[in-house]
Amino acid sequence: MKVAIDAMGGDFAPREIILGAIEALKVVSCEIVLVGDQELIEQELKKQGVSPNGAITVHHASEVITMHDHPGAAVRKKKDASVVVATKLVKDGTCDVVISAGSTGAAVAAALFGLGRIQGIERPSIATPIPNHTGTTVLLDSGANVDSKPKHLVQSAIMGSIYTEYVLNIKDPGVGLLNIGEEETKGNELTLATYPLLQQLKTIRFIGNVEGRDVFRGNVDVVVCDGFVGNVVLKVGEGFAKTILQLIKEAIKASGLLTKIASLMILPALKKLKKKMDYAEYGGAPLLGVNGGFIICHGSSKARAIKNAIRVAHEFSEKKVVEHIRESLAKEGACTHDEE
Repeated sequence: MKVAIDAMGGDFAPREIILGAIEALKVVSCEIVLVGDQELIEQELKKQGVSPNGAITVHHASEVITMHDHPGAAVRKKKDASVVVATKLVKDGTCDVVISAGSTGAAVAAALFGLGRIQGIERPSIATPIPNHTGTTVLLDSGANVDSKPKHLVQSAIMGSIYTEYVLNIKDPGVGLLNIGEEETKGNELTLATYPLLQQLKTIRFIGNVEGRDVFRGNVDVVVCDGFVGNVVLKVGEGFAKTILQLIKEAIKASGLLTKIASLMILPALKKLKKKMDYAEYGGAPLLGVNGGFIICHGSSKARAIKNAIRVAHEFSEKKVVEHIRESLAKEGACTHDEE
């Protein structure tokens, strides 16, 4: 497998991207193409004592899309931007998967323009793994589309179920529709129209409406919603996890000697909890629905997150997720389309 990495995307590019790529090669069997400013990339590789070779090569790209650029306009205008060039490498068959920690909007635009959509998918979805009480819940869409129609949520449900089954190895995953109550009659126009469409699907196990707390309880494997709601859920969960851990640290520091000594006994458990809640452990979120593998990473990703994103990319490619999505869409046929 060959991975194209946008080496210039993210808050800590290119150094942390390169460090992650180097670390990944110790645990993942693949070839890596670092796309971006060749001089900067090779300088960093030299600092790490690594020379471009068969395992890591460099593909020059002279431009970068920043967080301040308009995603669609920048992808069309900056033809030699690192994320655009990396996507082209997958389009022409040179590489199998793209990874980017740059602008999410630019990543989605590059994937749509460069790879195109799978037939039967109108809008792709970002499928983000979220740690729950017992394992992992996949939330989609978590930011690709802020305005969705029922058919978009139906397509997300199919894709999320496929990804969860084949990559996370959860057999017959339960799919829930995020709502303000469990009753079928509750919700806004979008969820009320989506519910009966999900009931008709033959290739997923739809368990009905689920509420926000269910995302973290572990009683649902895939949660479907529009990208606006999904992104809010994701950011609230991320912020809450960091706040709780910080409050625990501050409470221990402010306590007496006996409490501080006792806290040493629970330190291993706290470290384990912190690791489970850290987005870096999950690497990146796949953009499902495009004709190729595309893994989107957190903008603040450092080496560990990039290393894990490469692992996710490898699993995505090996499990042939795109092909399985095509097969499921073919089986569902008209069920994936609502009335205009």
